[in-house]
Amino acid sequence: MTRLNNANLDRLGCEVATPGYARGAVTPGIVHIGVGGFHRAHQAMYLDTLMQRGEALDWGIIGVGVMPGDRRMQQSLAAQDHLYTLVVKHPDGSLEPRVIGSMIDYRFAPDDPEAVIEAMADPAIRIVSLTVTEGGYNIHPASGEFNLDDPDVCHDLAEPGLPRTSFGLVVEALARRRQRGVVPFTVMSCDNIQSNGDLARRMFGTFARARDAELGAWVASEVPFPNAMVDRITPVTTPADIDELEQRFGVEDAWPVVCEPFTQWVLEDRFAAGRPALDHAGVQLVEDVEPYELMKLRLLNASHQALCYFGYLAGYRYAHEVCRDPLFVDFLMDYMVKEASPTLAPLPGVDLARYRRGLIERFANPEIKDTLARLCAESSDRIPKWLLPVVRDQLASGGEMHRAAAVVASWARYVEGTDEDGEPIEVVDRLKEELMAVAAGNRERPTAFIEQHALFGDLARQARFRDAYRAALESLHERGARATLETLVRA
Repeated sequence: MTRLNNANLDRLGCEVATPGYARGAVTPGIVHIGVGGFHRAHQAMYLDTLMQRGEALDWGIIGVGVMPGDRRMQQSLAAQDHLYTLVVKHPDGSLEPRVIGSMIDYRFAPDDPEAVIEAMADPAIRIVSLTVTEGGYNIHPASGEFNLDDPDVCHDLAEPGLPRTSFGLVVEALARRRQRGVVPFTVMSCDNIQSNGDLARRMFGTFARARDAELGAWVASEVPFPNAMVDRITPVTTPADIDELEQRFGVEDAWPVVCEPFTQWVLEDRFAAGRPALDHAGVQLVEDVEPYELMKLRLLNASHQALCYFGYLAGYRYAHEVCRDPLFVDFLMDYMVKEASPTLAPLPGVDLARYRRGLIERFANPEIKDTLARLCAESSDRIPKWLLPVVRDQLASGGEMHRAAAVVASWARYVEGTDEDGEPIEVVDRLKEELMAVAAGNRERPTAFIEQHALFGDLARQARFRDAYRAALESLHERGARATLETLVRA
């Protein structure tokens, strides 16, 4: 067994790819807040790819943890010289391990916020990137705006030199750069959120204005917040993953990362102080990321909804099981080709037919073990954002939308709380009580579910959608999921 660190890289087996560059020559250019599995399988991997080409050696990553739970990441990475193993899980069961060397340091902010601030204030740092999840943007649940009443935010506004939050850390570093006449860094969100850069701009801008109006105006005018579309399925690392890496490849790694083969990053090319040549590593740099976001939301994300409720009701429990069933695959492809794709704007550099086929292949990867229960969770936040825009666009254009209506019906049937064998379903949703109460009357009032205006707007008054939804729901009750899909595929 070989413990992962700089000294032992040459002792790893030939099956494990290792950095082909001198890590001592890598200098920092990026500070990244929120080092989790996705960052290490995505952004850090792209930087490592560039470094393997002899490029971007001045774009090393300093990781930063802000949350109490981040201490474990700091300790794990420090013990192995900030190296970790990225293991790509292929559908045939083969594993492709690769040691990533683009991260050169990690700071746990609660221990020394001043060191983190000064690291970001250093002119060598030209990008501060984020993967903090939607919860990390401090969005008020009622207003949708920045929550200025959060206790840690209030502390940071009162004590700007001792911040507890990412907002306090980043804005204090920007304030020092402004005071010192240093060009601001770019704030680059890599979170899997639509318009992630716009969201970051709003949240960090509000904090900066609350701290100082002139500073807030400077941030608004001088600091870029590019939008990005990011994609790579990265399951939580399990003890079995750690054991398998040790047993099959002889690598002792405290916290490896596992992921699917597919990866995508579409990024708006707006930076204040330069950027790595990310396009040399496969990143698509564009003027406007929105068309690519809509592609992902309406094809990938909405297709997850199209398979999960029907699949669960039919007795499946994993996405790969569903996507190895030809009936479900035919339904998904019909939805993507005939309903979702016609709503998309032109997408330079994307072969849509290949992208759609690739989605099915990704969903069918048995090594990822993506549960349908996960895909079915929090549907009241997902369906209105991912699927209903397809319905509305198709209604407006006269296009097909009966499959999307059937997906909504499968959600309504799922929320009744039992599958077709009478087994209980654990519904996970912030609106669970309201949804289940309405769904309990699905048989007596078949359109009651879509009459929830906060979720569906006026769609219940749209005859084409209402009729398609009602027909699918009645079929689900009378004939079940498979028979309903057979009818939809034949239509």
